[in-house]
Amino acid sequence: MESRNGGDRDRSPGVTSRRRLLVAAGTAGFGGGIGPISTPSAANIGKRRDGRTDDGAATAVAELPLVDAHTHVIPHEALDREPLVADDLVAWMDEHGIDRAVVQALDSPESYPVSAPSWWVLEQCSAHPDRLLPFCSVDPRTLVYGTATVDSLLEGYVERGARGFGELKPGLPIDDRRLRTVYDLCAEYELPILCHIDDKAMLDAPGLPAFEDVLASYPEVDFVAHAHFWWAHVSGTVTAADRRRYPDGPVEPGGRVPELLATYDNVYGDLSAGSGWNALTRDPDFAQGFLEEHHEQLVWGSDYLAPGQRVPQLTLFDRFDLEVEAWADIRARALEAVLR
Repeated sequence: MESRNGGDRDRSPGVTSRRRLLVAAGTAGFGGGIGPISTPSAANIGKRRDGRTDDGAATAVAELPLVDAHTHVIPHEALDREPLVADDLVAWMDEHGIDRAVVQALDSPESYPVSAPSWWVLEQCSAHPDRLLPFCSVDPRTLVYGTATVDSLLEGYVERGARGFGELKPGLPIDDRRLRTVYDLCAEYELPILCHIDDKAMLDAPGLPAFEDVLASYPEVDFVAHAHFWWAHVSGTVTAADRRRYPDGPVEPGGRVPELLATYDNVYGDLSAGSGWNALTRDPDFAQGFLEEHHEQLVWGSDYLAPGQRVPQLTLFDRFDLEVEAWADIRARALEAVLR
């Protein structure tokens, strides 16, 4: 596939990634893709999601697959939050009509007070292979033991079914040389990366210049961007303080998020957490056009990590008026492209 920045994301003929070799050998615990994505009936395509005037369109959207791009399992109480295991996560998914969910690992100290290591995430997800899609992570500072060590860890995780790399959340500049080694390895294993960009992790300057350089340098790697400093950039006015807060007020033209989505086909926006919700609700008129324009590169998510957590993203489909095909992308198809 030709990327918008001019790079060729297809591998050369005859070149097979290490992930494909592992899957071909039958060692991966989870199959490719995220399962079939149903298409709305021809009668409903092009209709709007306004249930007040078109019950058929509303029903069509409600029946579309819903895949959560960002959840967690947490082994121990932290920050006054109870632990969360895979059985409880799946029960919550059942309650809210979520078909499948990506489960992020937490391996860096900046990620969370309690580690959710990759091996444990893979173990938890193995009990629900039809519902949970595990990601893996390695703190890039582990490279103190050499690239071969990190390579071996990743190979083992992929063999056990890891579908992507995340949540990538170390306290390093986003273009740090150690992170570039991680990007190289993810390219080799065809692992998409979910990255958390704020004041503690994946550090960048206002305008996201380093992240843009990474996107341009690794066109073969899909990056799913998340958190405060990424979503602050829906607006053209961003300050260093926005690394750690939810900006309010109308969105101003010239935001880097719309620009990067329009320029690079290897970046996606993760709508989860307070940061994603704030980006959509601080200026609903902007958000309506943003969703219409970029639905092919936006993925629905919750960032669910504790029992009883409030998830406003569950009301997203009633707040905005999109065509059924656009909702199909946001609910599942954009993520399917990432996990191809």
